[in-house]
Amino acid sequence: MFLSILKPLAVVSTIALSTLGVLSRKYRRARYAFHLTLYAGTLGFMSVAGVFISLAATIAGQRLNTNYLVARCFYGITSPLVGIRLIVEGGEHLEPEAGREQSAILVGNHQSFLDILYLGRIFPKRASIMAKRELIWAPLLGQYLAASGAVFVDRKDRKNAMTAMTTAGENMKRTGVSLWVFPEGTRSSTPSPVLLPFKKGAFHLAVQAQVPIIPVVCENYHRLFDGSTRFESGDLRIRVLPPISTKGLSSSDVGELAEETRRQMLDALIEISAPGPGQGAERRAPSHTHAIAPAEEGPPPPNGAEGGLVDRLDGELISGHGESTDDDEMDDDVVLIRRPKTE
Repeated sequence: MFLSILKPLAVVSTIALSTLGVLSRKYRRARYAFHLTLYAGTLGFMSVAGVFISLAATIAGQRLNTNYLVARCFYGITSPLVGIRLIVEGGEHLEPEAGREQSAILVGNHQSFLDILYLGRIFPKRASIMAKRELIWAPLLGQYLAASGAVFVDRKDRKNAMTAMTTAGENMKRTGVSLWVFPEGTRSSTPSPVLLPFKKGAFHLAVQAQVPIIPVVCENYHRLFDGSTRFESGDLRIRVLPPISTKGLSSSDVGELAEETRRQMLDALIEISAPGPGQGAERRAPSHTHAIAPAEEGPPPPNGAEGGLVDRLDGELISGHGESTDDDEMDDDVVLIRRPKTE
């Protein structure tokens, strides 16, 4: 009975996707729908495959490499499907020093759910994810996160969340893992390269643990993906900046540390971002004085195109989109990854 329903559904889906693929060669809207379908479909597939990969990795004693394997698989499949290639500059800062592991806080800019693709490109070995506790009950996703060694945080219980953060800091120093954070706290998808104000939770943790900050910047890709009408192919640049030391700093230095990190990231973002559609050919020169970007979310996708699993991954696992946090709180969701190389 199930197969009798599944077979015609598969035939219809194949015909529809093939037709969309043909139309995408000529029409931008069709290309947007085609690429979005491929992207979301691959996300769904990897969520299922991730459960089995995590089980196999655990049995093989490679539990902390689960997310590295899933990330690389996702990028390896999705990149050629949608035609987006990511070029990494400064990748040596993501390599551990020879003979030893040591922790760091990594911070990256967050534009949209397409950021999962750039994480797939640079996510290193010995990686784990920190996510809100509710996700442990999410079908497939929860099982995958648990099996891959995720750290779950109860954001509704501040005391519990702070305890988890303290434990994470101790684990960073003891085991040589690092913490990935999107310090903007939500998405900043705009035609121009901008950064929202940074929340200070990650910087408090870096100072407390006396570990360096490693900024990671993905160029503004609004020219390729705008979340509503455009999903084009092309090359994107990722720049990993040199570590910013926190040795000798105290809690009174956190604000200045956050601003200096944001300044360096914004300079790099402006420098590596190509002009978007309708913009001039010349890139804007980096400046040490930057206006703070308004908290824009961009136009909503048509017909809930980014809903379901994709929106859940973006809103809950990556940025905690839709929920605000106090300036000094740790951001909703972060990623634990291997210690990058320091100077």
